[in-house]
Amino acid sequence: MMEAYRGIDFKTIRAWVEGDIAYMQFYRPKAMNAVNTKLLDESYELTMMYQEDPQVKAIIVCGTEHAFAAGADISEMTTYTPFQAQEFINKVSRNFIAVEEHTKPILAAVRGLALGGGFEFALACDIAIFAEDAVLGLPEIRLGIFPGGGGTQRLPRATSTNIAKQYIFTGDFMNPAEAYRLGIANKVVPAAEVLETTEKFARKMARKSPLALRAAKQAINASRDTDIKTGCRLEQISWSMLFSSEDQKEGMQAFLENRRAEFKGK
Repeated sequence: MMEAYRGIDFKTIRAWVEGDIAYMQFYRPKAMNAVNTKLLDESYELTMMYQEDPQVKAIIVCGTEHAFAAGADISEMTTYTPFQAQEFINKVSRNFIAVEEHTKPILAAVRGLALGGGFEFALACDIAIFAEDAVLGLPEIRLGIFPGGGGTQRLPRATSTNIAKQYIFTGDFMNPAEAYRLGIANKVVPAAEVLETTEKFARKMARKSPLALRAAKQAINASRDTDIKTGCRLEQISWSMLFSSEDQKEGMQAFLENRRAEFKGK
């Protein structure tokens, strides 16, 4: 692992940058990276720091060998009042929305358990690479609650209403092959290849224009909430505005000169 990002000593996550790829690792190994308030605060802080760092072109989120994140820390929330529960779930939602609205690609490298909030986090990412033996699911119904971190919204959008109800109503686990079939996983690979595969995707994206990536992400995200006519109009405006950028000029000139473009995000 590289030097800690900006020398910051996070308590529940690890952060470092290699070249133009930033990493955020959930790191509560004794608790299988269960999500508590501290982890939510630290991961949100880091997400925003990466947003403002011009060196960072893509972000990889990972866990440890046996767990991406095994859901919420039940030991922390078991005595919550409704107001405390709302404060907690607001922080969860804030994190996932920050991932979706981030201007840089965020990729999930998932090994081991990705349950509850862990699976919801992967659903919020732009790209998800799963290990063949990863364990996925939204089992909250078994606890007398249901997914509150966006699972009822993102899973049906990623699959279908009926599929989402199947997994949320039963609390059954989903295997990675099924996740791939349903369009949730971009790739399913052996556990030992998860990080390397994710890094290949990240490096490929990091070579593209940051302005074009941001505009493309915004346009794709907007497609979930708009009719096609409105979505296409938003796409057309964003596409046209890129012609005011140096990146557009560099990209097209590089194509004409048969060389790799050197994008600067300007």
